[in-house]
Amino acid sequence: MRALGAGAGSVTLELPDADATRALGATLAELLRAGDLVILTGDLGAGKTTLTQGLGRALGVRGQVASPTFIIAREHPPLPRQDGTRGPALVHVDAYRLGGLGELDALDLDSSLDESVTVVEWGRGLAEALTEDRLEIDLARPRGGEPDPDDPESGVRRATIRGVGERWTGPRA
Repeated sequence: MRALGAGAGSVTLELPDADATRALGATLAELLRAGDLVILTGDLGAGKTTLTQGLGRALGVRGQVASPTFIIAREHPPLPRQDGTRGPALVHVDAYRLGGLGELDALDLDSSLDESVTVVEWGRGLAEALTEDRLEIDLARPRGGEPDPDDPESGVRRATIRGVGERWTGPRA
């Protein structure tokens, strides 16, 4: 993941199953800090929530990370670590049903952005307005000829990760 440093462009990884997708989330959690924004893009079943589950588990936040589709945004406060400290909260947003930037602004995400890791599913074209520094992750699932068409978690996914802004492309990303 250090490949996200200075001028790296993007990194593409193959994710053979849901566990690998969660593991990517856990790896990203090691790089993320309060104030970071992650924008997830991908079709239904591509692994956006699965990746966020791995991220939430590794950040050590309270509550089950599930798709926030019907509640739009869910905050997961940090649990105390063994040393008594706490990491950042996780704010998990599903922008699929939002009608535009005005509805995103109404969620008042910028008030918690500095203290949380904010993940916005379906955020492309909308959430970029929240901050200049962000990770953009495109998740692609296979089409046709799936190993098991009745199992939405089957098949190799591809994650393309791109750091945007000085936080991710500067000299000390």
